Amino acid sequence: MPMLLHIDSSPRASSVSSQLSAAFVERWRQQNPSGTVVHRNTSLENVPYLDGAMVDAMFTPAAALTLQQKLALAFSDSLVDELLAADVIVFGVPMWNLSIPASLKAWIDLVVREGRTFAFTDQGVAPLLPPGKKVYIFTARGGAYPPGSPIHALDFQEPYLRSILRLIGLTDIEFIHAEHQSEDPTSAAAGLALAEHALAALTR
Repeated sequence: MPMLLHIDSSPRASSVSSQLSAAFVERWRQQNPSGTVVHRNTSLENVPYLDGAMVDAMFTPAAALTLQQKLALAFSDSLVDELLAADVIVFGVPMWNLSIPASLKAWIDLVVREGRTFAFTDQGVAPLLPPGKKVYIFTARGGAYPPGSPIHALDFQEPYLRSILRLIGLTDIEFIHAEHQSEDPTSAAAGLALAEHALAALTR
């Protein structure tokens, strides 16, 4: 039975990124009636930031973990288990200050874990997630950052997400950007229409 993990990061249910990711998930449900969807919203769930206890536990060998350290890692472990089980991962990500919401970064910090989702080897970092997972990332951006443009270098959203997800083994990634969302209504509508067209093409 296929499983889809849906991660939103905007605190607004009406946000463009949330609407796009939800539309994709609904189409996936229709095409996979026996499938399972796990939905999280990192902003609304107040995903915790790493604290001293969690960091100490993450650097302790599994066999040496105390009960308190296991409890400190319990939420992180549940998030990693969801990621390991998922066949498809869908993100809704607004661009905030050229990057991603802090709550999504908190989720990333809890799932990118040595020994669980990656390992250090003599050859460098080795991903530990099973191969074959598909990732769709729906973003909403106030402007546009196309390659070759003067502001392309200011896009810290897509490059970061590609890099950090690749580190744990997620390499089959499709980005769908709804751009120009902070510009005039006509430009915003055109940017959304292009994203919706791309979404429809993905789910035919």
